[in-house]
Amino acid sequence: MHDSALIVNDGVEQPPMINPNAEKLVKKRQQKMLSVDEYVKGILSGDLVMLSRAITLVESKRADHKKIAQQVLEACRPYAGNSIRLGITGVPGAGKSTFIESFGGMITSART
Repeated sequence: MHDSALIVNDGVEQPPMINPNAEKLVKKRQQKMLSVDEYVKGILSGDLVMLSRAITLVESKRADHKKIAQQVLEACRPYAGNSIRLGITGVPGAGKSTFIESFGGMITSART
């Protein structure tokens, strides 16, 4: 008999908080770093996926990404014609994406 109505039962082993295979899954899904030539070739051929990847590279804060992004931009410059590079900045929620969407639509519709 116990002196108290409170009894501590043995618990069950808790599963891990993080899937032990998560690191393997993340590494498997990570895309390999492309070369500057691969980015440039894709951009110049009109590959929108490659253009998207290059934009992501340019927006990255990682030092290795910044270095490659700068090389990609420099390699694409001779093909830029009369284009300009425009930077849009602002605090979160200021409407940068909305502006870019509207401005891009206006520019592309004016070209037709």
